[in-house]
This record gives sequence, structure tokens and C-alpha cells, in this order.
Amino acid sequence: MVTHVPAEAQGDERGALLSFIEEQRGGIRRALLGLTDEQAASKPSASGLSLSGLLKHAAEVEQSWIARARQEPPAFERNETNWHETFQLVGDETVASQLAYWERVAAETEKFIRSVPSLDDTFPLPEAPWFPEGSVSMRWVCLHLIRETARHAGHADIIRESLDGKTAFELVELERAS
Repeated sequence: MVTHVPAEAQGDERGALLSFIEEQRGGIRRALLGLTDEQAASKPSASGLSLSGLLKHAAEVEQSWIARARQEPPAFERNETNWHETFQLVGDETVASQLAYWERVAAETEKFIRSVPSLDDTFPLPEAPWFPEGSVSMRWVCLHLIRETARHAGHADIIRESLDGKTAFELVELERAS
């Protein structure tokens, strides 16, 4: 573990889940510290992933899951024709604009999860070939966001280290110094 997630207050499961989501967001954000937009867009591995693309994807995924939990459409409809855009900045998008967008998404996630009557409340999964029929709980969506964000934070660690050798531990120190 690169950073420490403080223990939740007694009985604050929501706070614990939200803290772990935030900790993983931090891994992706830190991977971008000190880089230009060009460096963040570079793809130093065979996978074709970039740090700016991971940032955008993580923000869009989080927003889309909270929208689903609210039973609203996601802000960005993705399909086979535009799926690639979730992993790359397009038009006037910048790392700064995506960080600001993710900050707003994170605030909405926090507000929504804190406001639902129960983490046991459910919402239906959308109709898609990759989802089973049925519903999932608010707790499930939080756990899914932890898993999804952590997966991409790990990708971000590898990409950043490939770019300039900086490890997650060094980036934590860089963040603390700034």
C-alpha cells in the first residue's frame, strides 16, 4: 500500500468505501504529477494506454456508474463507434480539464452515496451483452469503483515508471512536497 486509508469511524461503512475509492483516484492523479499533456498522452507500452487516457476513462466510468445507480443516462454514451475516445483526450480536452471534471464527479459520488437511504438499495443493470440480468446494490457499485479505479491506478504506475522511472512511492513524496 502506497498511501494509508484511515480507519472509518465506527459504523461508517460509506465513509470507508468512499475513502478507498479516493485513495485509488489519488494513484491515478499522482501518476500525472509534473508531466506535460504531451507526456501524459504518450503510450510507452504495447498496450496503447496513456496516463491522460486512463484519467479520462476512470472519470467517465465513475460518472456512468453513479448515473446508472441514479437510474439516469451517463453523461457520455459509449458504443463500438466511439469507445476508443474514452481512453484518449479529444478536441480541447486537457489533463487539467479532465482532473477538474473528475473532481466534480468525485464530489457527486460522495454526495450521492452519502444520501442513499441504504447501501443495500439496488438498481437494475443496463441491458448489455456483458451484464447479467438483475440488479446490484449501492455497496456493490462502491466496491466496483474501488476495483475499477485500482486496476487502472496499477496501469498508471507502470506507465509512469516507463516514462521517467518515477515509482508510486516517489510520486507520493512529490505530492507531499508540492
